[in-house]
Amino acid sequence: MGTRTGSWIDSAIVDYAAAHSTAPDPVRAWISAETAAKTGVQARMQIGADQSSVMTLITKLVGPTLAIEIGTFTGTSALAIARGLPDGGRLVCFDASEEWTSIAREAWTRAGVAERVELRIGNAIDELRTFLPGTTVDLAFIDADKTNYANYYEAILPGVRVGGLILVDNTIWYGRVLDDELVDADTVAVRSFNDARAVDDRVDVAMLTIGDGVTLLRKR
Repeated sequence: MGTRTGSWIDSAIVDYAAAHSTAPDPVRAWISAETAAKTGVQARMQIGADQSSVMTLITKLVGPTLAIEIGTFTGTSALAIARGLPDGGRLVCFDASEEWTSIAREAWTRAGVAERVELRIGNAIDELRTFLPGTTVDLAFIDADKTNYANYYEAILPGVRVGGLILVDNTIWYGRVLDDELVDADTVAVRSFNDARAVDDRVDVAMLTIGDGVTLLRKR
């Protein structure tokens, strides 16, 4: 679940930053419009244009041969990653919804990156158990159900190469992680995940205040 930066940053600063960053192209704009039209309030789950730009740049810097994504929705983040892949690089996406990912498939085709992306539909934990053995992951993005964040992370980390990067979305969780009186399952899960990663000696950690919070974890 992504969201546009701005809930804790002055909106004028957000707009200024957007005006001085790479603008969304027609396919990115198409995904936004199509997602809004077909998913209603769920449209807030897609990442913002600012985060898309950052993720494409990060992907180009990492230069992954293999990237994976947990939670694809309508394909905005996958498009950002796919556009940053080097020649021969591929992205494997794990999601549970045929309906929402049908928008993603069309977007990837429109953008000319469909051949770089493999989509696997099903339970992500089960799919990862089948997919990960014997593979080396260079870049991973986690943006799915919050109560399984720790499970996804622990499943993925052993397969990530040393120096590889894991990005985790929604780690500020609308600021709810700051309120200890909020004890709903999602908030507790995100707060617990953040606390555990801050002392995780397997990775170097930086939480960015872009979008709804994106945590970068580099495997040591």
